[in-house]
Amino acid sequence: MIPANEFCLHNNIEISFIYSLQEYGLIEITTKEEQTFLSSSQLNELEKLMRLHYELDINFEGMDAVINLLKKLQEAEEEMNKLKNKLRLYEIGE
Repeated sequence: MIPANEFCLHNNIEISFIYSLQEYGLIEITTKEEQTFLSSSQLNELEKLMRLHYELDINFEGMDAVINLLKKLQEAEEEMNKLKNKLRLYEIGE
């Protein structure tokens, strides 16, 4: 777990950005003893969201749409790979 305020200081962003991401369901935060923490497993996703917002000027609704589309694309690629592997098995069996 990483303290959210330290992450924000290191990346020069406002803590309100983190809270807004949580409100939109884009990340999960944990609060313990009145301190907010981020899971280290979310850092890649959080950095992606930061780039979308700060570099590309995409609002929270847009980030939600982009992230959902990227997830669907990844799922489609995984399904396509499974189907390719099944097809190879049939081709080998012939």
